[in-house]
Amino acid sequence: MPRSRDVRMEDDDDDEFTDTRRVTQEKEDVDLKYPNRPRNTKPSLSFSVLPRELFNPLLANLKKPAPGLRKQTHQKKPQEKRRDIINRFITRWRKDVGNDIWPAFRLIMPDRDRERSVYGLKEKALGSVLIKVLRISKDSDDAYNLIHWKQPRIGGDSRAAGAGDFPARCYDAISKRALRTEPGDLTIDEVNDLLDQLAEDSKNHLTVMQEFYTRMNAEELQWLIKIILKQMKVGATEKTFFDCWHEDADGLFNVSSSLKLVCWELWDPEFRLNVSDKGVKLMQTFQPQLAQFQLKSFEEVIKKMQPTEEDKVFWIEEKLDGERMQLHLNDDGEFKFWSRKAKDYTDHYGTSVDDENGTLTRYLKNAFKPGVRNIILDGEMVTWDPIEDAMVAFGSLKSAVIAQRTDDPSAHRPFFRVFDILYLNDTSLIKYTLRDRRKALLGAVEPVPRRLEIHTHTEGTTVEDIKSKLRDVVAEASEGLVIKNPRSVYSLGDRNDDWLKVKPEYMKEMGENFDLIIVGGYYGQGHRGGRLSSFMCALKAQDGRFYSFCKVGGGFKAEDYNHIRHHTEGKWHEWNTRNPPTEYIELAAGNAEKPDEWIKPEDSLIIAVKGASLGPSDQFKTGVTLRFPRFMKLRTDRSWESALTLAEFFRMKRNMEQAHEENEMQIERRRATKRVRKTLKIAGADEIVEPVSVNNDHLFDDMNFWIITESSKPRKSKAEIEGMVKASGGKIFQSDAAAEDVKCIADKSVVKVLTLKKKQVDVIRPQWIYDCLDASYILPLEAERHMLYIPPESEDKFEGTVDRYGDSYCRDVTAEDLGKLLRECEKIKLEDEDPVSQTDISNLKEELSEVDPPIGWMFQHIVAYLDTPENAKKNYIASSAEYAEDRSSRSPSQGDPKCGINLLLCRNLLEFGNGRVVDNFEDDEVTHIIVDYEDRSRVRVIRNLLRERDTIPRVTLTDWVEESWRDETLLGAENFPVEVS
Repeated sequence: MPRSRDVRMEDDDDDEFTDTRRVTQEKEDVDLKYPNRPRNTKPSLSFSVLPRELFNPLLANLKKPAPGLRKQTHQKKPQEKRRDIINRFITRWRKDVGNDIWPAFRLIMPDRDRERSVYGLKEKALGSVLIKVLRISKDSDDAYNLIHWKQPRIGGDSRAAGAGDFPARCYDAISKRALRTEPGDLTIDEVNDLLDQLAEDSKNHLTVMQEFYTRMNAEELQWLIKIILKQMKVGATEKTFFDCWHEDADGLFNVSSSLKLVCWELWDPEFRLNVSDKGVKLMQTFQPQLAQFQLKSFEEVIKKMQPTEEDKVFWIEEKLDGERMQLHLNDDGEFKFWSRKAKDYTDHYGTSVDDENGTLTRYLKNAFKPGVRNIILDGEMVTWDPIEDAMVAFGSLKSAVIAQRTDDPSAHRPFFRVFDILYLNDTSLIKYTLRDRRKALLGAVEPVPRRLEIHTHTEGTTVEDIKSKLRDVVAEASEGLVIKNPRSVYSLGDRNDDWLKVKPEYMKEMGENFDLIIVGGYYGQGHRGGRLSSFMCALKAQDGRFYSFCKVGGGFKAEDYNHIRHHTEGKWHEWNTRNPPTEYIELAAGNAEKPDEWIKPEDSLIIAVKGASLGPSDQFKTGVTLRFPRFMKLRTDRSWESALTLAEFFRMKRNMEQAHEENEMQIERRRATKRVRKTLKIAGADEIVEPVSVNNDHLFDDMNFWIITESSKPRKSKAEIEGMVKASGGKIFQSDAAAEDVKCIADKSVVKVLTLKKKQVDVIRPQWIYDCLDASYILPLEAERHMLYIPPESEDKFEGTVDRYGDSYCRDVTAEDLGKLLRECEKIKLEDEDPVSQTDISNLKEELSEVDPPIGWMFQHIVAYLDTPENAKKNYIASSAEYAEDRSSRSPSQGDPKCGINLLLCRNLLEFGNGRVVDNFEDDEVTHIIVDYEDRSRVRVIRNLLRERDTIPRVTLTDWVEESWRDETLLGAENFPVEVS
């Protein structure tokens, strides 16, 4: 036995020696690669400094100050405060630690840290680890809330830790069992070391999290969990941090995508990068240039191309449906591939032409012309079907990579379409024009058919050139177009007007509804948190099981959700990955798109779904899915047995493809039900609210008051106010020292009030008492409305009770309040808290493109023509009765005078929701023609004129816009048909 222990001790010593040698070697490698990197001369700051001095102050800066406080003292703008907070932290780091800020920045911006491996911990896995660390019973409420973090919490305070906020759920559980309440003793360096261990091996997860739990308080652990999940949301962008660190930091990150390089190369604020350092570097990923989103008109697109009298040409390229990829090749024949998000895909596509596991590089032996030593190419990795000799939708790229490793010549394959060259033979080309770069590309690359090819373009000079190519795109069901300025240089990490997207998808819509059965549900987040907000729909296979087909989340109204919830209540089951319900439902390989809950088909219901198009996907069992699916209506007339089958679906698909080939346009004709003439109402006044009798006898129980003066408005005596307080359970005293927490009430600055001011005591106006009695609950105090005097140290108490205009978050406004608020709105100049660039907006749109858009972007793809009498006159569109007259002499009917108000409201909602309203009926970009029910006199003429169009806009009612806005989701316009009058 002693000998056995000695052996184990020797093994432990060997492991420790090996680890020490490995760490030493890694440090030597780093010193060799970064010889001039800064070294910190003092110990690292405590991790607790990050929440206390950086994260929490930045979040607090997002809150609006109360209007009353804003008038008392000069307030800096939020963006100025934001920079002050960050600069203070950086200054302290330089002073107390040193010039190497890399340890802190990788915790502040964990999503940009490419040095640390992935943790393998998503919310559910992290919740399971925390349950063990906290030693919580798996059957407890807290354990349930951690694992089912998207669902409404059970037990305790239902207002705490809302659905969809996992870090808040963790804080809720940890704070009840915190081992320490004072700040933790871990330093930032120690946290980084522990996170390295967490990422190295899943076996370390429990041990490392136990160490964190022992040495951090609950708030610090909450921020740590955000770091692990890489979901910081600290109230400042990475660009703000970079700009505070160094003038060239953002530019260096764009060419390197390396947070470490930014910290170590730019530690000296006085140092400036050379021009050569701001260009791309071989074998080092960069942030590519992106295409800006479509402008309002083709004329604007051309204007942004900055044509000159000598050179009016712009380039038109087909927009590819793939993944943005950069290819690097060095002098040793080594390849590297990175995606737009800097993810390394070299293992997928190959390290060299001799890499037998490479799905692309082994075919590129002759892809570069003699004399090419090194090169960087920018392009799109797409999927190619060699049998059909056609491109396949992006969703199948991962499957194509796997299939190519089987050497099956008929399998789908990755295909690199190159549209730019940024580096050639040790020379950066980003400062050369696009036209010159294309010449270099043609001189360097030898296309390998259907493996690596140069993406073609056509030249244009007019609006018609764009429209012509766009018609080709619609006919071929392609992604769209990218319009490029051939005179432009390459802008790293930017999304500007030199490249502009033109997408026709919003003009196209499949005519067919698919009647699909719901088999799964997904919990929402944000305002949809705590309930199933989107659903998995399936097709019935021949063996009776249901194959996953698509995920639908847009188009549901509140009553639709209520109907589904009522019909399926108590019939949902949690999805168990280890024991999936395969006797009912089949998912794609790897449990792709697995739902949070599932339901037996016989307990479910049928819904009608429509989408923009059909496309292949390896995320669903059917192998094909609906792109941009949207709920249309409930099919309460159909039983679950009548759900669409696989055979029926593919038959429909073939029929649609045949119809497309024959270029037949089918217009849906639906008879509208007779509508009741709608009365014009003020928004929000739809219902008459009956007054409710509320007993306020105990409203002020256990509260103490000193009524000092009468009130002037409304005029009430001191005795009357005291009577109101006593009637509601309050106690009256004649001094602020007569009892604990006496509320001092006054409406005038009499001697007693001046004495209270000297003592720095809050003085409350009687209006607060009246407002509480009206509301039947205790309201939070509002600085301007309720306070006669606020001591300086008490000012923070009143933040967050009203918005920037003084509108209370907790109290209903009166007609008098509303008038005052509107006057205040006119006085206050709206300020951008942090100037948001078009690039930032476009990036966010790109990220949200696959989900139901926020209400401010609801109509972002809508181009609407409003059928007003004024527009009819401009476009010579007469009513049906006037149609027989000569077109040049037509005078449109005036219609109902209410029509103008309804369409004006419609215009405002469309424009606020990022839609575009045009007054040119002939505009080819129009997607919807909107008619008011009160004046449908021109509808028949409009429909006759539309017959000449290649793409026919939808004719719908103003109700479509209003109800979509009310329900906060874009409803199907065909559900609001226009009956010809």
